Amino acid sequence: MIILVVNAGSSSLKYQLIDMADESVIAKGNCDRIGIDGHISHKTGDGRSYDADCSFPTHTEAFMKLVEVLTTGDAKVIDNMDKISAVGHRIVQGADIFDKSVVVTDEIIDKIDELRELAPVHNHAHALALRACKKVVPENVPQVAVFDTAFHQTMPPKAYMFGLPYDDYETLHVRKYGFHGTSHRFVSSALAEAMGKDIKDLKIVSCHLGNGSSITAVDGGKSVDTSMGFTPLDGLVMGTRTGSVDPSAVTFVASKHHFTPEQMSDYMNKKSGFLGVSGVGSDNRDISDAAEHGNKRAKLVSEMLVYEIKKYIGSYAAAMNGLDAVLFTGGIGENAYNVRAEVCKNMEFFGIKLDEKANDGMRGQLKKISAPDSKVEVWVVPTNEELLIARDTLALIS
Repeated sequence: MIILVVNAGSSSLKYQLIDMADESVIAKGNCDRIGIDGHISHKTGDGRSYDADCSFPTHTEAFMKLVEVLTTGDAKVIDNMDKISAVGHRIVQGADIFDKSVVVTDEIIDKIDELRELAPVHNHAHALALRACKKVVPENVPQVAVFDTAFHQTMPPKAYMFGLPYDDYETLHVRKYGFHGTSHRFVSSALAEAMGKDIKDLKIVSCHLGNGSSITAVDGGKSVDTSMGFTPLDGLVMGTRTGSVDPSAVTFVASKHHFTPEQMSDYMNKKSGFLGVSGVGSDNRDISDAAEHGNKRAKLVSEMLVYEIKKYIGSYAAAMNGLDAVLFTGGIGENAYNVRAEVCKNMEFFGIKLDEKANDGMRGQLKKISAPDSKVEVWVVPTNEELLIARDTLALIS
């Protein structure tokens, strides 16, 4: 059974074609610059590739090109779209309406689009992609929506409510939703399997660290708290995002710069974080390199990140009344061994003791990096959101 996994952005359409018999990737690629000019990059599992500039006025044209490169030309991998059993879509915001993956209907697409105020960059693009996919894929091929927020719907009210008037929750749906749920669900399950334990018996702090970062407390396989909030802006300092900020600082800065709400949102989402504090850039690799060469602001932002991760680990261990394992995933979590080392430094009192040799230089592998006598196990667990989306899709259509 072959499943197409789609991750649509406002101007992009990333995809993977996965053979569920062995969960291998047949092909993957990205249609980007949709609505601007257009480009597609496509690679097959056996090493062939295709790159071309294209005309992508809308997501429909991008889907048509996607179908073309999958079924024709030198990088062809299937004869026709009838070979695909289903399409699984990543959807960022499901609010408190969707607590699990669902088979897509016209009503589901409309509801996803209605939630665009809660994820203006993502949800409308998802709806466009879902409608475009219906035009291109055979009618008998089902589509499935997998929501980033669904995993966090197990959080109790004490964790997801804000201290705003209750009417804002009831009428405007203002609450913590959390994100990266698909990743946190995949890696926490993969960790339990690697440890040889039932996830129901584990208390895990999952650290998804990348250009966007979030930390989740996973108790018995369920999310009980997470660092991102109403939007992906909350929590840790990130590539271009502020992370948590005193709301009064937001209104103060907005007034001094004479920003509109939209301008302030742009300032906090795209011009802050690693970029804004360091002045170097938004990529952690550039930050680390600059810090090693004596850049004080780059060193500061690295210290801020590590300090915040430590605080979340401690607070989530308290919330769960225990801690069995800490895992690192995402671009930074899987590859930045210096960040992992700093986070775990001086945490012996907490039961965390790193095996420095196991951690040093280790990138992108499923591996235990804690010392044999560490009471809390520390692991690196590569994430694979596309595979989880494919698995959810297979389970639903079956």
